[in-house]
Amino acid sequence: MGREQIRHSKDEIDFVLEQYIHNVRDRQVMSVYLTNYPDSLERLAEVCDTSVSTVKRIINRNSFIYKYFE
Repeated sequence: MGREQIRHSKDEIDFVLEQYIHNVRDRQVMSVYLTNYPDSLERLAEVCDTSVSTVKRIINRNSFIYKYFE
């Protein structure tokens, strides 16, 4: 699972996430993932206080968001 490089400010990313991701938990995980990725999915899960499998599902479920950053 590769992470694409997004070259936008945290405010821009959070604005797009707010517009298109309605689940608060998904939005929070995606915000950390896209703005301050903590070097591994295990660490991301720890930071977001959830499991690695949940983090993977959230990232996969919301992968459509990349099209708004092209």
